Amino acid sequence: MFSGKVIAITGASEGIGAEMARQLAGKGVWLALAARNQEKLEAVAADCRARGAEAVAVRCDVSVEEDCRQFIEIAVRKYSSLDILVNNAGVSGHARFEDVADFSWYEQMMRVNYMGTLYCTRFALPHLKQRKGLIVGISSLAGKVGVPGRTAYSPTKAAQAFFLEALRLELLESGVDVTIVYPGVVATDIRLHGYGADGKPAGKSGLHEEGAMPVDECVRQILESIHARQRELVMTLQAKIGLLLKLVSPRTVDKMVLKAVKKTGLET
Repeated sequence: MFSGKVIAITGASEGIGAEMARQLAGKGVWLALAARNQEKLEAVAADCRARGAEAVAVRCDVSVEEDCRQFIEIAVRKYSSLDILVNNAGVSGHARFEDVADFSWYEQMMRVNYMGTLYCTRFALPHLKQRKGLIVGISSLAGKVGVPGRTAYSPTKAAQAFFLEALRLELLESGVDVTIVYPGVVATDIRLHGYGADGKPAGKSGLHEEGAMPVDECVRQILESIHARQRELVMTLQAKIGLLLKLVSPRTVDKMVLKAVKKTGLET
């Protein structure tokens, strides 16, 4: 259903981004894939080409403005247009606020999760306007509901989402739409690679992983929402109920959120 489209995806070397590239790959689809790990990214691009798509792999650190500019320029130069930008690149982190002594990783997380979306969107926008294209942001339920241990992560995802909300209104007459996706816990390694209190990779998740949504199901839902150019996607019924309940009984939602976090995650 995406034949004839040029699609740029950040954070495409693993997790949601890599699975999205693979599910999109097919004849008539042109993919521009970005990530920091060139080796993993090239493997994903090769897989996509084997499935019939055109795919180019561009090493890009989205926290660096110039990298984002070059990524979009390479994509447009290769394919002559751009229809969809998927701002998927992100970094996680889990730590109690009082356990953090050096907050430099809070700032770096903001640069990746928020500024990366801002940079890529700014450079892609003129091309998306020409095609009446679509901007996609992969946010998180943690960007809608504060989560213990996520005093770094939740604000970055909220910033990303509200930037895109505001931009949607600015683009109302342009023909460019904005889709914001709010996954819950998805079965990827993002939390293992994310920051711990000391700013080093945590090596473990601070959340319950039992019942995590399979990444292929997550991506299937995302692609359906992209195809429909939905305003937003909240993936599970439980999450939808929780967000409605937050309006009338926020303390009940507080208790629900606490149950979703491991005791060990709260203590480390």
